[in-house]
Amino acid sequence: MTPLGAKIRELRAKRDVSLKEMAAALSVSSAYLSALEHGKRGKPTWFLVQRIITYFNVIWDEAEEIQRLAELSDPRITIDTAGMHPKATELANQLSIKISVLSEDSLAALLHQLRVSAAKDDV
Repeated sequence: MTPLGAKIRELRAKRDVSLKEMAAALSVSSAYLSALEHGKRGKPTWFLVQRIITYFNVIWDEAEEIQRLAELSDPRITIDTAGMHPKATELANQLSIKISVLSEDSLAALLHQLRVSAAKDDV
């Protein structure tokens, strides 16, 4: 499941909306919406993300969160490390090999570390 898929599922559950109802309202198939939730489809278009925001009638922070999650929800990401430090290539390769066996806690710790490092680098 992608971050956007998890958010869509959460919003549907809160509002007691079925996959079929939401798909019909968005003019997409329920199979597509299910695949999007489960990370079996690439990230949605900007237009579809806007329709999802409108469908759930969310504003401000929650709308921005949905847009941010959509950007981070490509389940088939490619990392180009050409020209970077050799450690970047090693990290990308190690992650591609081991990501499927990492625990949820390990994934959370890695994400936290990346966010902290990125915040320090932005200063």
